[in-house]
Amino acid sequence: MNEFSLIQKYFEQLTTQRDDVELGIGDDCALLIPLPNHAIAVSIDTLVEGIHFFADVAPENLGYKSLAVGLSDLAAMGAQPAWFTLALTLPEVNDTWLKKFSQGLAKLANEHNIQLVGGDTTEGPLTISIQVHGFVDQTKTMRRSNAKLGDMIYVSGTLGDAGAALQQKLQQLNDDKLNSDDIRYLQQRLEQPTAQIALGQQLLGLATSAIDISDGLLVDLEHILDRSNVGARLNLDNLPLSKALTKINHKVALALALHSGDDYELCFIVPPQHYAEIEKRFKGQVTRIGMITDDDGIYYIDDNDKLIELTGIGYEHFAN
Repeated sequence: MNEFSLIQKYFEQLTTQRDDVELGIGDDCALLIPLPNHAIAVSIDTLVEGIHFFADVAPENLGYKSLAVGLSDLAAMGAQPAWFTLALTLPEVNDTWLKKFSQGLAKLANEHNIQLVGGDTTEGPLTISIQVHGFVDQTKTMRRSNAKLGDMIYVSGTLGDAGAALQQKLQQLNDDKLNSDDIRYLQQRLEQPTAQIALGQQLLGLATSAIDISDGLLVDLEHILDRSNVGARLNLDNLPLSKALTKINHKVALALALHSGDDYELCFIVPPQHYAEIEKRFKGQVTRIGMITDDDGIYYIDDNDKLIELTGIGYEHFAN
């Protein structure tokens, strides 16, 4: 089966849906029509078997997650999804695997009206690269360099769930208190994360900076702090934990919330004039976890009123 036959057989349902695609798959390049007065947000992610996912992951979940991680980047910019490209490296052409993979991919693509407009296939170790494109109002972009002293730090959803699922799968988590529903919930958070597209768009004009939590809260928040030349103080008691995570050792749960990645929630920065609106509009969806300061790093105040620096790493792409 050649490349175009593979695309036509497994991914055709993803190639015809948007009016702003003048020419999609079939030529050397796609021809796309940008929205006026909008910037085009572009991001790319690569997932490699054995590094980013287990070999036994369900292909439909892998298809779903492969797109979700890119959509999460668009969410952090408040962008409206538009198009994506897919580069797929396969050890073999497996009809059953490809059918289920494309179904998982299509499920999320259809949900967000994002169209496949090009890509590439080749033979080799299973590797998936997806580049996403979206539109964002040029006057309301959320940039990592926009955080200011006195701004508040918020996160969406709950933290540490995907990390707990990974540790559970690796048999490195004491999960005696977790029931089967808890484990299924955590596994779903790892394999089918929710890209916070709607929230990202609703934050435009309210939040000044945002980042998706892919590598761990501390690591990802540090990216904002570095670009903005500021520090942060967190209230660890405010870190949002799921019901499942509250069942395990509290110190372990906090460590997962601070350091583990793959939750794809949003961490965002809000200036004082928008605190009240954020608290009202997104009650139950987001949690205030700290404040932007002039500290050199990320700190918290312990029970003895001592300032303690939060250190440690999250996921590192080239860790030895």
